[in-house]
Amino acid sequence: MRLSVLDLVPVRSDQTTSDALAATVHLAQTADELGYTRYWVAEHHNMPAVAATSPPVVLAYLAAQTRQLRLGSGGVMLPNHAPLAVAEQFALLEAAAPGRVDLGIGRAPGSDPVTSMALRGAAGRDDSDIENFPQYLDDVAALMSTSGVRVAVRSRGLLDQNYVLKATPAASSEPRLWLLGSSLYSAHLAAAKGLPYVFAHHFSGQGTEEALATYRSEFRPSDVAAAPVTFMTVNASVAPTREEAMDLMLPNLHMMAFLRTGQPLRALDLVEDAKRVELSFQQEAVVDAGLERAIVGSPTEAADQVRELATHFGVDEVMVNPVGSAFHGVDPRLAPARDQTLELLAKELF
Repeated sequence: MRLSVLDLVPVRSDQTTSDALAATVHLAQTADELGYTRYWVAEHHNMPAVAATSPPVVLAYLAAQTRQLRLGSGGVMLPNHAPLAVAEQFALLEAAAPGRVDLGIGRAPGSDPVTSMALRGAAGRDDSDIENFPQYLDDVAALMSTSGVRVAVRSRGLLDQNYVLKATPAASSEPRLWLLGSSLYSAHLAAAKGLPYVFAHHFSGQGTEEALATYRSEFRPSDVAAAPVTFMTVNASVAPTREEAMDLMLPNLHMMAFLRTGQPLRALDLVEDAKRVELSFQQEAVVDAGLERAIVGSPTEAADQVRELATHFGVDEVMVNPVGSAFHGVDPRLAPARDQTLELLAKELF
């Protein structure tokens, strides 16, 4: 089985952004040394517990400090960006780390409406960008290609069909394009365009089976993929004992509970602080639902859960989001619980 890593660059209450990035570098290097397949970074904005605001910036930083991992976005939220800007960023990443770059693209804004408006700037982009998403997806792919795109340009009353637009002057290879989603919309679109597809099981957990079945049944071969290519993401906390794994996961479960119930967000609690938090009935329900779809337990328990998940959904690769927080006194520039999850799973599954 192939294992990969999803990283939101979480920020604990004892960390600065600089600390969180240092911990992410160490986590990526751990994954690289252990033989994980790929390492993806998410895009979220204006969230106190998430420092992954710009995947291409983080990925460039990680590419310089790892050797063999495939590095990618999980994902770039395309409605927030001009297709050419995304194509340029990832074409340069591919040039810097040939054969190691994945461009995972999503349709969600990854932020609240106020932040989305600020992110898109004075020129403004609106809900029509959601409607144009399939075309923007095609535009990114075409712009990153080695041949670029021919654009019809009218000048002095004449139509010039030979204007070529490229993301980079002389590409010798292209990033691998993936479509991400947590709904049937993305499954239908990925299948229609013949793209590799990833379902955000770590975030949604609802409709995973239906989405993957839809993608596989409707898939149309393309130049990108001759057959369906898919895997899934899952939150994970692995420790020597199940009790410790549960404790380390608790702050992340609380964060999701606050998010789902409209409560003010904050940096990720340390374990001792999270254990003192009192949740409402609705928040407890979110925590229980999160536990049901997560990998959590001792190394043997967790490995069995990963195998069962892969078998049930018919995938040969699982991408784990190591969500463990930390106890008081841990070095802020490290995330030992997250490193531990990768190490213990690798020992059991590789």
